[in-house]
This record gives sequence, C-alpha cells and structure tokens, in this order.
Amino acid sequence: MTKARLLRLSVVLVSIFMILLIIVYWDNVGTAHFYLHTSFSRPHSPGAIPGITVGEDWEALADVDEFLAKLLSSNLKQNGSISRKAEQLLVQGSSKPVVSNLEENVRGYDWSTHNAQNSLDQEKLQVERQRTLREFCANSSFAFPTKERSFDDIPNYELNHLIVDDRHGIIYCYVPKVACTNWKRVMIVLSESLLDQGVPYRNPLDIPREHVHNTSTHLTFNKFWRRYGKFSRHLMKIKLKKYTKFLFVRDPFVRLISAFRSKFELENEEFYRRFAIPMLKLYSNHTNLPTSVSEAFGAGLKVSFSDFIQYLLDPRTEKMAPFNEHWRQVYRLCHPCQIDYDFIGKLETLDEDAAYLLQLLKVDRLLRFPPSYRNRTASSWEDDWFAKIPLAWRQQLYKLYEADFVLFGYPKPENLLKD
Repeated sequence: MTKARLLRLSVVLVSIFMILLIIVYWDNVGTAHFYLHTSFSRPHSPGAIPGITVGEDWEALADVDEFLAKLLSSNLKQNGSISRKAEQLLVQGSSKPVVSNLEENVRGYDWSTHNAQNSLDQEKLQVERQRTLREFCANSSFAFPTKERSFDDIPNYELNHLIVDDRHGIIYCYVPKVACTNWKRVMIVLSESLLDQGVPYRNPLDIPREHVHNTSTHLTFNKFWRRYGKFSRHLMKIKLKKYTKFLFVRDPFVRLISAFRSKFELENEEFYRRFAIPMLKLYSNHTNLPTSVSEAFGAGLKVSFSDFIQYLLDPRTEKMAPFNEHWRQVYRLCHPCQIDYDFIGKLETLDEDAAYLLQLLKVDRLLRFPPSYRNRTASSWEDDWFAKIPLAWRQQLYKLYEADFVLFGYPKPENLLKD
C-alpha cells in the first residue's frame, strides 16, 4: 500500500514539474509556432547561427526542445483548426470594406491571386538574395565596420529594430524609409499588441500613425534585458533559431533621397531643431536662425541636399552621435552578417514580395499588406539629385554605404561615380 501511494505521489510531482516547465518555457520563448517554419525557413543547427557557441547549454536546450516538440505535437492539429476559425472571424470582422478593383489599380496594388509560376520565381529570387548576402558576409576580402563581431558583441541598444511577434513566431527588422510604417502595422495586427476600445486591431490601415511609431507598442530585442535579465541573450538566440526572420531593403542612395525629402523638404519640427539648424550653421554659414521650422521655411531657410551630403560625410557627425535611423546603414540596423534572415524583401518589388511573404507566413488570410502608392522616390531620380554634388563627395558617399549596396545585391551606380 505504501509503495502504491509513493508511486502515485511521484507521478503527481513529476506531472506538476513538467507542467511548470512547459509554462515557464512557453512564457519565455513564445511557442505559438514552435516548429511551424515556413517553406523558406531552414532548421538551424546551433553552430549555423552567427554568434552562438555550441556547448553544454545548447545541448541541454536541445533536449528540452525535443521533449517539448513531442509533447506539443499532439495538439498542433487541434490548434491549427482553431487558428483557421480565428482567421475566418478576423477576415469577416474587418472594420473596413474591401476596396474595389478600380481603387486598387489607382493606388497601384494588385490583390489578384498569384499563380504558381510567380511563386516559383519568388522562391528563386529569395535563394539568390540570401546566397549573395551569405557569400559577402563570408568573404574575408570584403570588409566593413562591425562585420566580424558576433551576435553577443552587439549592444542591446543596437537591437531596437528587431520586432518580435511571439504569436506567430516572426521577427521583423524594420528599416526606415522602406515601407516600415505599414510593416509595423502588420506586426501590430499579428501580435495583437495594440487595442482599439478593448479589441485588437484587425486592419493595418486602421492603426493611427502616431501609435505605429510609438516605441512602447512593439516588443523589440532591446527590451529583453528589462524583462528577462541575464537570460535575455539566451532567449534571443532561441527565438532567432526558431522564428522566421525578415527585413525589407532599398537602393541605398534612393533611400537617402527619400529620407532627405521627408525630413527636410517638409516641415518637421524635431528634425529642424536636431539636424537642420546645425547643418545650416556648419555648411551654409547661417547665423541667428529661427527657432521654429515654420519661421525658417517662411524665410526660405531650408537645408539643401548638398548640406545633407556634407553632414553625412563629415567625420564630426558620428563623433557626436550615431547616424539617425532614417539614414543609418541597413547593416548597422539589422546586422545581416550576425542574423540569418529567412526572407529579404526589397522596396523595388514590394507588392510582389509582401504578398509572397504573407503567404509563406500563413497569415495571408488574416490580413493584407496595405496598398502601396506608385509615386515612391524613383531610382531614375538619382542623376538629377546628385548632379550638383561633387564627384569626390559621391565617391565618398558610396564607400560609406557600400556594404548595403553589396550585401543586398544593388549594382554600383557607376554613372554617379565617374566623370
């Protein structure tokens, strides 16, 4: 009788322990999609992730992962059916009507079904983009700042562009001036991180712009330290291993033009005070400048594109503070040689890439990527914008952004770099 009681007690204690283990691990890692990687997401071995050292900790982690995967596998089908029902409800409950075909065409987006050939082309495109990135990250003859450091060497404050969605197992590195406002909206809808009258947003376009860029709205890697303390790096590596990671990039010079247009050609009080006033003083020899941007614009005092380029090339700029995120290099924002991205999108092919990515993430029934406009800053404008910029400056600027050109497969703008 005593043995039977001890046996029952042991079973109860072991069961309680395993339940607590699952709860703790679930809370820390966010196992909504433990092994539900999409077709383009590769299972990584610990050694394949930059910055991770194989050792006893990772061996122990692998054992826990294997146990949890087996334990949860019986529930995946049931959870999948629940998810599909939730997706149907979300689509039915969208607060905005579906736009007409005419409006779609005017706005420059095609919601039509993509055929199998297009998907095949997209798959090949992703293979090529990732191959280019990996080859140059591994090429010892191609050097740029921070290339050789490990993931552990990256300070927490440099991980603030990595947004995490634990509900779907997604990590997005946002790059300003590359459709990041709408991608942040998508991440808010997926993660349900923002409520509207107590209900999560379902339509990305319903989310006010001021909430989209509020840092408190998103769970980013740099916040892990406050939440998890000394375990934060370990949890980051788990998520990087298991989650689907993506970013969107853009021709570096065109991105600079776009940043200049939005921050200095339009009235922006913050950028006027932080950047325009110093630029006008240093490079245009202006003194006694107005304190407000409206007064400055009224007096015809605006930063020129030449002033902006001088500011970027001035060695004093980075000594005072790192580049603002709107013109900071992508390799410094997203660390592509330390993080093995599963999907690389480009603004030049945004419509096709966005539709394909949402399909692969299996969230295309939950939402659609907001329609894009055709009047984006075009690469054909480069010649006009750089016409009055001295050749030597253009060459220095290319060196400053060369890593972004090379890593993401953008051709060297030879026409701008030669007389």
